Order: sequence, then C-alpha cells, then structure tokens
Amino acid sequence: MPTSSTPLSPPVPPAAVVTPRVALAVVTTIFFMWGFLTSLNDVLIPHLKAVFELNYTRAMLVQFTFFGAYFLMSLPAGRLVARLGYKKGIIAGLLIAAAGALGFWPSAALRIYEAFLASLFVLATGITVLQVAANPYVALLGPEQTASSRLTLAQALNSLGTTLAPLFGGLLILSTTVRSGEEIAALPAAEQLAYRAAEAQSVQGPYVGLAVALALLAVFVCLFRLPRLAGTGGAAARGDHTLRDALRHPHVLFGVLAIFFYVGAEVSIGSLMVNYLVLPEIGGMSEQQATHYVSAYWGCAMVGRFAGAWLLAKYPPRRLLAGFALANVVLLAVTLGAGGKVAMYGIVATGLFNSIMFPTIFSLAIERLGPLTNKASSLLIMAIVGGAVIPLLQGMLADRAGLHLSFALPVACYLYIIFYGLAGSRPQAVSGQGG
Repeated sequence: MPTSSTPLSPPVPPAAVVTPRVALAVVTTIFFMWGFLTSLNDVLIPHLKAVFELNYTRAMLVQFTFFGAYFLMSLPAGRLVARLGYKKGIIAGLLIAAAGALGFWPSAALRIYEAFLASLFVLATGITVLQVAANPYVALLGPEQTASSRLTLAQALNSLGTTLAPLFGGLLILSTTVRSGEEIAALPAAEQLAYRAAEAQSVQGPYVGLAVALALLAVFVCLFRLPRLAGTGGAAARGDHTLRDALRHPHVLFGVLAIFFYVGAEVSIGSLMVNYLVLPEIGGMSEQQATHYVSAYWGCAMVGRFAGAWLLAKYPPRRLLAGFALANVVLLAVTLGAGGKVAMYGIVATGLFNSIMFPTIFSLAIERLGPLTNKASSLLIMAIVGGAVIPLLQGMLADRAGLHLSFALPVACYLYIIFYGLAGSRPQAVSGQGG
C-alpha cells in the first residue's frame, strides 16, 4: 500500500525556481518602472502649475499626494505582502499602479486638479506595495554583507527610469508652448476653454500607455517562479512582532528619519528644478529645455549607483553614506552662494551623490533584524512620506523667501544623513529582545 507520502499518480513537475541572479534581474525591472513613474512628477508639476495657475505651495500638492500615499498605505501594503508573499505582492502593486495611471484619462477629461491628485494617490498606492515587497526582497536575496551593494545595483535601474522619464514627459507633455496667465486671459472665452482642455488632455496618452505597460509587466512577473526567502514571509512576517519592537532598535528609528530627510531632499530638488532653471538669473531657458537638466540630475544618480554598487562592495557603507551626504551639503552651499551656470550645474550634480543614499540607508536600517525585517521595511517605506512633507515646506519657503533661497532646506536634510552614516546607523543591543 502506498504511504501518505507516496502519490497515487505521477505528479506534474513544478516549474523550476529561477536562480537568485535571474530573480534579481526580474525584480529590477520593477525598480525601473516605479522610478520612471516617480520622476514623471517632475514634469507633471510645472505642467499642472501652468494649466491651473497654481502657486508653488499648491503645485507641490502633487508630491504631497503622491508621497503621502506611502505614509498612509505602507502598513496596509505590508500586511498585503505578508499575506500574499513577495511575488504576488509585486503583481498586486503593478495592477494597482496601472489602475491609477488609467485614472488620468477621466481626470484630464474633467479638467479638475483634485481629480489628478486622486489618480496620483492610487498610482502611488501601487508603488508603495512594490516598494514594500521589492526592497527587502532584493536586500535579502543573498549574503547580508553585500546587501547594500545588491540594493544599490537594483536602484541603478530605478535611476535609469528616473533619467528617461523627464525626457519622455518633456517630449509628450511639455512639447507645447505654455502661455502665461495674461496671454490666456487675453484670449476669447471659447479659446481659453479650448486651450486649457488641450493642455490638461496632453497627459492622457502618456499615462494610459503607462497603464498598459504596468499590466504587461505584471504578466511578465507572473511567468517567473521566484525563490522564497526563509524567515521573511508567511508566519514569520505575520508573527507577534510589532512596529514598536522594530523601533526599539535605535538604528531603525534613526534610519526611518534618514529615509524621511533623504527622500524629501531628493524630491524637492527634482520637483523644483524646472522652475529653478527657467529663472533668468539661473538658466533663463524654456521649461522643455529644463527637462533635459532634470534628466541629467537623475542620470547622475544612475551613474552614481552603478559606481556605488562597486564601491559599497569594497568600502564601508557608513563612511560612503556620510561622505556622499557631505558632498551634497557642499554643492548646495555653492549653489546658494552663486547664480548662473555655477548654481545650475551645482544643483544638477547633487544627483550623483544622492545615488547610494536610499539603498544604503535601507540596508543599514534592516541589518540584523531577523523576523523584524518586514516591520522595519514597512516603517522605512512609510518614511518616504518625506517626499510629501519636505517639498511642500520648500514650496512654502519659495513663495515667501524666493525659490533660490528655499534650497537651504535640503542642506539641513543632508546634514542629518551625515549623522546617520557616522553614528546613528550602528546596531545596538536591545534588552529583552533578540534579533
């Protein structure tokens, strides 16, 4: 008689699990896509600012809504990923993001600013799920000592997306000549309405195309059987540990703040760069021309991440993190004290030193956490809300003190990251708790 472990009929052979290297290649395509979608906001902001005649504070509601979704939805996303697992969590995130991108069609038809913000929130919710699933998956897909290097390499593909998006958006969204408020007011009422409708609807095609690409990418991921990572999913992820348990580790708490300030600084610089470069005393160029420099800003981050993946495998990540943050403090100080091409190139060059910050902070903050890794990851993704708060604060500062002086705010953010690299990132023993 057959035993309980002996099947009565030959089983169907399961699909082979792909190697960690192939799994890394598959997941990095996700990094590319969410980088593309995130950077596209840098083009969307000046476009909607002109279409709806917004001040800097209201225009920065684009980033406030987009990155605010990380704060509101990261815990639900963490629970979703814990229930579904990494692969299904990634697929769910892609489909949610596709729904948000598709929402740009009715938003543009309605020509209501708040409808655009609602679509962005859904889009960002999908990206939040992707972040919660993909970042720890890549960090844990190999030896702990090379986690920073591996995550930096994946983030380099993210930077490829952020580099291409401004060029894509400049070509398809900012290709028309934006008229000033006075020029629009001088037009007959019917022409005013037609102009604003055309400007609002210029985003429909690009975002519907992105919705299709996201859905196809979900199918692509579904075709691969990604390896399961022991001790990071299932019961371990849904155990008795709480967010407070993770925050009891100082390097996690300080890491959450570091992600908050880093993302806030990076997003602020990218979001306001187009408006900054068109200033007569800085670049004196058109908005479409300025998108090439935004692309260069993100391109510098991509170059830095490819180089950083090698550097982090050779040198201590904490020292590199502090050194890169110090470089940005110097560059921004030069930018604040200058004008013209010096200020222009200084602000673009900060992208090079932003490169390793997110993956290095993330991997240092989840170091030696064991079953608390998912909880810490959710907290770190929540901290991306810095991309909502810091740009909004800088927008308010720009409305009051001027756009040029507002770049003092990112300086303060990078000063904190220097502290994290030198002292705040070192794991300490926590009494009464292992891991």
